[in-house]
Amino acid sequence: MATISHHHLHQLAFIPSSSSSSSSSSPSPSLLSFSTKHRSFKILCCLSIKESTNDHQITPQEPSTPTKDNLRVVLAAGGTGGHIIPAVAIADELRLSNPNIEILFIGAPNSMESTSISSAGYSFTSIPPVRLFRPLFSLENVSLPIHLVHSIIHSFKLLKKFDPHIVIGTGGYVSFPTCLAALFKRTKIVIHEQNSVPGIANYVLSYFSQLVFLSFNSTIECFPKKHNCVVTGNPVRVSLRKFVSKAVARLEFFPVVGEEAKVILVLGGSLGANAINIALLNVYSQMLLEHKDWYIIWQTGVESYNEMESLVKNHSNLVLIP
Repeated sequence: MATISHHHLHQLAFIPSSSSSSSSSSPSPSLLSFSTKHRSFKILCCLSIKESTNDHQITPQEPSTPTKDNLRVVLAAGGTGGHIIPAVAIADELRLSNPNIEILFIGAPNSMESTSISSAGYSFTSIPPVRLFRPLFSLENVSLPIHLVHSIIHSFKLLKKFDPHIVIGTGGYVSFPTCLAALFKRTKIVIHEQNSVPGIANYVLSYFSQLVFLSFNSTIECFPKKHNCVVTGNPVRVSLRKFVSKAVARLEFFPVVGEEAKVILVLGGSLGANAINIALLNVYSQMLLEHKDWYIIWQTGVESYNEMESLVKNHSNLVLIP
């Protein structure tokens, strides 16, 4: 069984900002060497992720034989950018703090993570995905236990070979079986919840996690072991933290925009939000007709881009991006 030192846990913690106050009870000091106060944290993160546009299949990399003395971390994330990008952000910060760290990502094959993780420069390997359909008591979930066991066994074999000190789950279909396999291997796990309300997987995993990192203070009330919760916010990519003047940023999208113009950014997530797309589709034309100095940057999501592009009329004050 791999053990994790206080020093290793410090490296996995986010860096607290100078403005913090409110406290809560903390876990046993034998497990953790930092406080789990519900405070404001400064998140230091990562490289931008560029999804490959190639259509060829990505062959998962088998985890290499780990070096005995290095800190080894597994990150399990997948499904959407909301799970993947924070995981890469965490990995980048860990690598900055310890250049010798060994990091392995586990995700689903032929997925968003299989391309974006490799593009970010990290080792990636895949396990059979386990998908939970809604509603929970659905015929589509009849085979769920079989798929879950298969995925856990596969994850266990990968973890046994890589022998991580800790597994970090940031959500997605692969996070649950990977973290369960880590428990069977007696490897410590922590999870990061990006949403204000956790899903079933992270709720269950929170019972076994050393720490539960959260994006919102209100989410603490959703978890049974509140003393294990640390409010850190969502990791932010380095490309978003670099200062660029508003004037320069506007010219990137609208070369002739004036200083008094208003630029509206509409975000629907990596896969897109259908409700947002439909709502904006119904009003964008009238908005731009009534307000000549308004400009819209509309991020549709990769799954909706082609459809929205076919429905939206070309307009000099509108930029459509996936």
